[in-house]
Amino acid sequence: MIEIEDIATDPKRARILDSAMKVFLAYGFARTTMDDIARAADMSRPALYLQFKNKTDIYRAIALMLLSRSLGQAKTALTGDEPFAERTMRAIDEALISMTRTVHASPHGAELLDMKSSLADLIGCWRSRFAEHVAAAIQSEAGRNGVDLPAKGLSAKLLADMLLDGLEGMKMRISDPDEQRRAAAALIKVIDLALQKS
Repeated sequence: MIEIEDIATDPKRARILDSAMKVFLAYGFARTTMDDIARAADMSRPALYLQFKNKTDIYRAIALMLLSRSLGQAKTALTGDEPFAERTMRAIDEALISMTRTVHASPHGAELLDMKSSLADLIGCWRSRFAEHVAAAIQSEAGRNGVDLPAKGLSAKLLADMLLDGLEGMKMRISDPDEQRRAAAALIKVIDLALQKS
């Protein structure tokens, strides 16, 4: 299984990935060459090949870096002291919406997002870890409020999965990040209501 969290990246590799991300956003995946990435990272093409075998390898490494970063942001947001709805919205904002905002803003965003099927294994691991963090926050909030979720026919895992499934469906229907944020806030409000004593 691929481990998404706590990916340690050495400075040279991080510089390559940051440079490659800018090149992919500027030119798209298909038009970007290893030469373009090497130039952007201020290194020779042979030196680049010592780090990565091809641009698909670089694309996957960028995705892994971004997904790892987003999980760290989500975990930090979800364990804060603010009310549950605020913490959860911040986690979604920082870990999901802001991550895709930059890609959507690029003229090549659609091409880069269309390639997500090549990242299915990484995205599956990311979703699983994200759901675990959300479920832990839900369980903690239920305990804090003295709410017996099983008595309501619910569980922290079920609510976390409902939230992520709802967000996934929302992304297919709503492309504007600000509209996504409003829809996500409404979905979180419904889950927050389930975490209140009746």
